[in-house]
Amino acid sequence: MTLSDYFSKARGIGVLAAADSSGNVDIAVYSRPYVTDEEHVFFIMADRLLHQYLQSNPKAAYLFKEAGEGYAGKRLFLTKTREDDDPAAIDALFKQKNIAPEYRSESKYIVYFRVDKELPLVGE
Repeated sequence: MTLSDYFSKARGIGVLAAADSSGNVDIAVYSRPYVTDEEHVFFIMADRLLHQYLQSNPKAAYLFKEAGEGYAGKRLFLTKTREDDDPAAIDALFKQKNIAPEYRSESKYIVYFRVDKELPLVGE
């Protein structure tokens, strides 16, 4: 199953983690990634700690645990490749996903990542 198929169908909770250049770690609950192809994903991010850490260290990890019993899901090991702060592009993504207007008020970025490795939630 492709990443695009998986994240369009799977339901659950996701967590994104990153560390700054000094090794300080941040972790936050995040929605499923937008999948551009099997090797690239992106997230809409507010200018909070996690986004700030990615300015000095492009490495991140995303964990997705599927809803229900057991430990089904995925781990993605990521490298930030670029980001975009175009308000029109961000607003279009918000409208596409029906994201609440109050969440749109903060400064946002589209942050693009290369998928370096994909593993199941448990094992390997």
